[in-house]
Amino acid sequence: MFSLEDLLGQQQGAEVVGQMSQQVNAEPSLVNTAIQMALPALINGLANNAATPQGAASLDQALTNDHDGSLLDNLGGIAGMILGGGQSSRTTNAGGILGHILGGSQGNVTQQISNQSGLNMGQVAQILMILAPIVMAYLGKQKQQNNLDAGGLSDLLTGQQQQIQQAPQGGFLERMLDSDGDGSALDDIASMAFNYLTKS
Repeated sequence: MFSLEDLLGQQQGAEVVGQMSQQVNAEPSLVNTAIQMALPALINGLANNAATPQGAASLDQALTNDHDGSLLDNLGGIAGMILGGGQSSRTTNAGGILGHILGGSQGNVTQQISNQSGLNMGQVAQILMILAPIVMAYLGKQKQQNNLDAGGLSDLLTGQQQQIQQAPQGGFLERMLDSDGDGSALDDIASMAFNYLTKS
């Protein structure tokens, strides 16, 4: 399955995992387990969104306007920056990004990763919020380096989605994203993450 090292390279990936572990106060091994389930969920959600011409165009526009990949050039302190409650730009607006990527599946994804990883839902919510801007920055960098248009982005994500679905955990991912979409409060990852932060 996907890891942060796959997206960012060995050194940067390990650095961000370390930051996340400190931020959520959990063992790096548990955080890594959660990441390896969360990243495929985010990429799969993006691929589904980009499967229509309108969705692909919308993603292309978001990357052009707000996610040029520069976030990846300065990952020091990124976990605290996203969750610290300071001024959020559209580049680091994790709650908004997650809403677009996962929609009504947010609560179900968080619950399933929590069940499988041994982390509580507040910790998983924080991990998802840190990962979302990183994934968008990764796509923004791919777009720039490979001169991808909306169709190219859709093809890139479809290829990654197929790799994910062929992996042993592919079935788990499908169940995880099968939300009833009832719009319950559980679907608000930002609320879960910040509730956990205020209690810890």
